[in-house]
Amino acid sequence: MIRSYSMLLTVAVLFVLSTASESFSREQETVHFHKGTSIQKHKAAARDLTAKAAPLKAHRVVIQVSQNDPTAMTLALNNAQNLTEYFEQKGESVQVEVVAYGPGLRMLRADTSPVSDRVKSFAEKNKNVTFSACGNTLNAQSKQENTQIMLLPEARIVPAGIARITELEEQGWTYVRP
Repeated sequence: MIRSYSMLLTVAVLFVLSTASESFSREQETVHFHKGTSIQKHKAAARDLTAKAAPLKAHRVVIQVSQNDPTAMTLALNNAQNLTEYFEQKGESVQVEVVAYGPGLRMLRADTSPVSDRVKSFAEKNKNVTFSACGNTLNAQSKQENTQIMLLPEARIVPAGIARITELEEQGWTYVRP
């Protein structure tokens, strides 16, 4: 264990010295020590350790859906999917929240959603995506239609959709309206 620690310390020191010194020559990089391991290999090992220790960049995006338009709903889902795939490929994390309110609540209604199958399959595959439905809109539409409106099981109710978007933006989330 002490030997591993001293090897790690050696690697770290060599990495710092080799990157800090502009006069470090190519000749010196091929000097061998410790059972024939070159400085280049130690530098590579140090870079690997640094990369593993570096925190992943986290992205947070809120997508607004406020139109009763299947094309806009599909575009919002496409945006969420593209963001998720792009940042996964980069090794970075992303959280996406789709907030539906006003006429856009239709996206998350169990009885009228033109994209219900896609919402379901997308939510199953992407635990980093949340679907939020405006409670104010839900109550207003229920009164107007004189019935209890049910949401897709993937949706959760927030008190006010626009307030939810505002809160997320205040927390540093990126706002997108397709």
